[in-house]
Amino acid sequence: MAVTDALALPGEADTHVLPAETVRAAIGTGQERLCALLPGLTDAGVREPSELPGWTRAHVLSHLEGVALALARQARYALRGELIEPYDGGRPARAAAIEAGAVRGAAALGDAVRAALAEASAAWAAVGPADWQRPVKHRDGTLRSALLCWWRELEIHTADARIGHAPRGWPRELCHHLLDHLSPRVPQDLPLVLTSTDDTFSRRYGDTGVPAVTVSGPLTDLAAWLSGRTPHHPLDCRRSDRTIPPPDLLDWP
Repeated sequence: MAVTDALALPGEADTHVLPAETVRAAIGTGQERLCALLPGLTDAGVREPSELPGWTRAHVLSHLEGVALALARQARYALRGELIEPYDGGRPARAAAIEAGAVRGAAALGDAVRAALAEASAAWAAVGPADWQRPVKHRDGTLRSALLCWWRELEIHTADARIGHAPRGWPRELCHHLLDHLSPRVPQDLPLVLTSTDDTFSRRYGDTGVPAVTVSGPLTDLAAWLSGRTPHHPLDCRRSDRTIPPPDLLDWP
């Protein structure tokens, strides 16, 4: 396997890699799941609150539509050797498009999301094994980082929409990726150990020379907590064997 066709798993960059094809397959599964959930939407239902404060389900789905198209555009332009901003007009235009899209009824919203997912599928299917290091404008990254971003956005916001898929359904590989990608959320002065109770996994963040805060729970719940979402089960959080509330985390990287 060429290095350009592989995506490193957290803490395993020297010995294990996650093939890009595996990520694309996981994205395909996630997109199929979302498409299967869309027919259950109603006009009243899309106006109900999502998991994100101040956003309805329609806001989340409108955002998913937009980010699917934005990252698909990154892929298409990168394959031409060109760089382009993810959103014409930047973040203000992105915010305006979400608000405008959120007023649509369930049928129109569902059609738009399905069309965006089809565009995403076509764009990412065109990326070949030697293309993953091509640069993109999104965060000055590569097609590799943009693919992983789409995976995160798809899975996390499908759960945020509260339409039938929750963080407890996130795949193991995604959870490990999130625990790596979101490590900047852990304050530098917070020694932290995350220990999975259903997986042979433990990860330490921060200084190893001082007592750490230990947070234990199922792998999906650890990933949900680090991503700012509500765990399905309460997490066990301790410092020096004393139960404490989970620590505050920093903003998303």
